[in-house]
Amino acid sequence: MRRILPLLAAAALGTLGGTLAMPQFRAAAIVQLHYDRLDPLWQYSGKVMSCTFCHVGKGGGAPWNPFGQALQKGFASNPRANFSQVLSAVLQANGDADGDGYPDAVEIFARTLPGDPASHPDRPLAEVQAEYDAAGGAAQYAPPKGQGAPKGR
Repeated sequence: MRRILPLLAAAALGTLGGTLAMPQFRAAAIVQLHYDRLDPLWQYSGKVMSCTFCHVGKGGGAPWNPFGQALQKGFASNPRANFSQVLSAVLQANGDADGDGYPDAVEIFARTLPGDPASHPDRPLAEVQAEYDAAGGAAQYAPPKGQGAPKGR
């Protein structure tokens, strides 16, 4: 029992991968992209959205993959915007950061990695695109209410 208590305390403080340990941008993206709807315990799981969604390395940090670089460019072009606004703008631009033939937003909809050319839907683009459009297209990934206008405007 004495050995279990320190582990429980560490988990409660987030040092074993709990909510406090999840990077702010990843937590915001999970909610904005609706990935939280698939797993009610998403805050405690690194499986809902891995660091490789935007980064090259499994642990995050530099360097960034092509999708992470697209987000960086979004911040550079609108430094007053918050993360949710930049993410939405990148997806609305309908780019294909990794060049695999599937737009980033369509890949996100299909739960594949928009920054990894080896990760793409296993169905034809037209089929996945039609489902994505029927679900609301890029509008489904708009910033949460109250985050529409860039800071300072």
